[in-house]
Amino acid sequence: MAVKEVEYRGEKFRISYDIHNRTNRKSILFLHGWGSNKELMKQAFGDGLESFRHIYVDLPGFGKSENLTVLGTHDYAAIVDAFMQQIDTAAYAVVGHSFGGKVAALLQPERLILLSSAGIVMPKPLKVRAKIALFKLLKPFGGDELRKFFVSADAAGMPQNMYETFKRVVDEDFSGTFAAFLAPALICWGSEDRATPLEAGRKIAEIMPNAKLEIFEGDHYFFLKRKKEVTKRLEAFLETV
Repeated sequence: MAVKEVEYRGEKFRISYDIHNRTNRKSILFLHGWGSNKELMKQAFGDGLESFRHIYVDLPGFGKSENLTVLGTHDYAAIVDAFMQQIDTAAYAVVGHSFGGKVAALLQPERLILLSSAGIVMPKPLKVRAKIALFKLLKPFGGDELRKFFVSADAAGMPQNMYETFKRVVDEDFSGTFAAFLAPALICWGSEDRATPLEAGRKIAEIMPNAKLEIFEGDHYFFLKRKKEVTKRLEAFLETV
């Protein structure tokens, strides 16, 4: 593990990262999802894609990367871009899971790989809508003390700045960003994904001009259980486009 300090808008961010296959010419940047870290991506892809240099990053506020402020998705992309400049590397391809998919799309790589990406706003189930309505009704009486009873698993136990960050990014509509991405893209999705439903993957594939959707058996983390199958598909995509 290495650490690189990046300055962004007057704040300093210590970014934790790992690089595999350093002597290879083309680089793949791996970006994890919300509440995760680079170790998950290494577990899935660390033994594959051997012809590429791998760059695994802990996004600010996750894993061993620091964050003490409130950020938005565009801020994350700018920080990652500054980090890549710091290590003097351009990513040929970016692989982004869930929240990391939105960051990946903003980086405008030559090749984009989305794994159950966030960024498509889907109707919330009735149970969730009722929970939100109840929280808004009770908030004047309980303030932040009520938060622990109402927040999702993705937001539970967060520092206040990360909770505010979560609120900024959780329901962003990235349809325009996806539609504007013109380079080749591979969209991989779990057939039983409940966090980002397959319908969202189909919509991204429909609006992204040069994208192909691949569906794998599994949930939001299908690429862990099907890592050989997913890696093989990624290799074919990167070799043929």
